[in-house]
Amino acid sequence: MDQIDTLPARPPQPTASLWRNRAFLLLWSGQIVSETGSQVSLFALPLLVLAFTNSPAQAGFLSAIQLLPYLLFSLPAGALVDRWNRKLVMLACDTLRWLLLASVPVAFYLGHLTLPQLYVVAFLEGTANVLFGIAQLSALPRVVAPKDVPSAYMLSEITQSTATLVGPSLGGLLIQFAGATLPGTMLAYMADSFSYLVSVLSLGGIRVPFQQQRVAPLRQSLLHEVLVGLRFLWRQPLLRLMALLTTLINFMQAGITLAVILLARDTLHLDTLTLGIVISANGIGGLLGGAIAPWLQRHLGMRQIMLGSLLGWTLASTLLVLSSGSWMLILAMGLIGLLWPCYAVVVVSYRLSLAPDELLGRVNSSFRLLTFGIEPVGKALWGLLLLPLGARQELVWIALGLGLITLLAAFTPLRRA
Repeated sequence: MDQIDTLPARPPQPTASLWRNRAFLLLWSGQIVSETGSQVSLFALPLLVLAFTNSPAQAGFLSAIQLLPYLLFSLPAGALVDRWNRKLVMLACDTLRWLLLASVPVAFYLGHLTLPQLYVVAFLEGTANVLFGIAQLSALPRVVAPKDVPSAYMLSEITQSTATLVGPSLGGLLIQFAGATLPGTMLAYMADSFSYLVSVLSLGGIRVPFQQQRVAPLRQSLLHEVLVGLRFLWRQPLLRLMALLTTLINFMQAGITLAVILLARDTLHLDTLTLGIVISANGIGGLLGGAIAPWLQRHLGMRQIMLGSLLGWTLASTLLVLSSGSWMLILAMGLIGLLWPCYAVVVVSYRLSLAPDELLGRVNSSFRLLTFGIEPVGKALWGLLLLPLGARQELVWIALGLGLITLLAAFTPLRRA
């Protein structure tokens, strides 16, 4: 990768509105396509593993493997993103994901697809996700004007919600169209592979540097640079509290999707297309949340938004426990999705405004080490517990855990934020 100190002179800060900002529109359009493709294959992944092995634990482990790189590589990835050219990092990651996802249907149609290959693909794709996500988030303040950073991030959240809405429904439709689970999941993987190629092309059209020029300092060791980012995060009391709260929330919610899939399939006996709609409800809620999040940020404080989100997630998980049909599942998943943009825009906007550009990669990666790194642990643990507990009983424990986190958060310094 090119070193950041070889960049041309410092670019001027963007001033165009988001809708006239060509660089942002290209970045955003590529994200729309690639996020939708990712949600298609994420929906297909547990169904593929269940068809392969009939093991909920294996499905949980494979989902955990895809997230394991957040735990293993977030810290060094942040330091490397601060050293390297962020655009080239993103291009390399999208190219790798394009090839990895394409390898699955190719191996299947050649008769050589194995579970170990799925594990390797999941792990390498997850590694690329770590680098790409940190680079993209750290580049955002360079692509848009400072005043537009919250709106640009909100559009990214809306994109994620739209993908969560469209992706599972499209995945369910592809599987239904194929007439069987295995061929249908291969179509889903092909769609995801193509989406990353589109993202490569959109990134290639951006001419704006993704980081400031920096005077080349004496290069410190990677460990030293990692520790600088960690210390910055830990010495900011409110940011530290946000990281710890989000980590606990992500751990509890890590088991929801697989539990809902098994509850819908084995207890409520929903077909694949209806199951896709249930999972897509998360995206519908996210779209509504993205629409109201700016208003909430203007009219409510950080405390009200964060504690209100926690209370809402507790209610939503309780609805999942009580679900007797698809409509209750849809309502609960929609509420979970609605609250994430409201919560995330507060946390991310505060983080991006606090950290200097030369530390953004490391601060974002330190935050994600905790908040994303806990997810593979959660997915693996909840996947293992599904067999002895069952889907509905597992959702009971998730609801109780979220309720306890809400109670604890009410007595933290967040009440004064």
